[in-house]
Amino acid sequence: MSNSPSLPISVFIITLNEEDRIEMAISSVIDWVDEVIVIDSGSTDRTVELAEGCCAKVVFNPWPGYGLQKRHGEDLCRNDWLLNIDADEVVSQELRDEITNIFAKGPQSDIYKVEILDVFAHEEHPKSWAYGYWQYRLYHRSKGRFSESTVHDTVRPYPDAKIATLQKKMEHHSIRSIQWSVEKMNRYSDMQRDDMIKRGRHIRPWRLVFEFPVSFLKSYLLRQGFRYGFWGIVIAHNYAYSRFLRVAKLYEYELLQRAQK
Repeated sequence: MSNSPSLPISVFIITLNEEDRIEMAISSVIDWVDEVIVIDSGSTDRTVELAEGCCAKVVFNPWPGYGLQKRHGEDLCRNDWLLNIDADEVVSQELRDEITNIFAKGPQSDIYKVEILDVFAHEEHPKSWAYGYWQYRLYHRSKGRFSESTVHDTVRPYPDAKIATLQKKMEHHSIRSIQWSVEKMNRYSDMQRDDMIKRGRHIRPWRLVFEFPVSFLKSYLLRQGFRYGFWGIVIAHNYAYSRFLRVAKLYEYELLQRAQK
């Protein structure tokens, strides 16, 4: 553990059966922040044991949905500055150094967004062309908060928040295996369908024709999946199927609703 002073930052992580990844996530932050809190929703593996072994504080909270679970994590933190990471994410050494330098000078913004890059099971670090998505993850609690959505766990900045961009990257070790990915698609598409129903969304049938091929091309070409070689074909198919599945499930729901009338 580092002898350098801890930054006045609370890190919070939500977990469920993450024994293969939780140590990696905690180890990337534990020696330079003030506290790490793990909010577990009922793991049946060694997640809690391993997290406590990494000096994180672990609390149990029954699963209320992504946004509300992260809001619960926010409420447990003792610092005003919060850093949220997922159990499959790692703060790179370069990102750690960048955040440390920001706090050495004093933060000049209220919320910082970071690019999170995909790392696959056969990789140690993301490729230079890896797909990344941007999220607000480092923020002052007085200037933003996670949404209450059960599906979309996103920090919502308050109107007066000053936002800046971090230059270094976070690593996202998201896919354990193809089998795990397919099982997650099925669970997550159920939540997406329910969320769309709740928001009054409707499906245009023509999307059943175009959703898969358009999504495949988006992943393979626009997101540069082709640069992974044959693995890029796997990535593109998985992405396209996940997008198709949520549309198909919403269409199925609407057919059932019509049949009951």
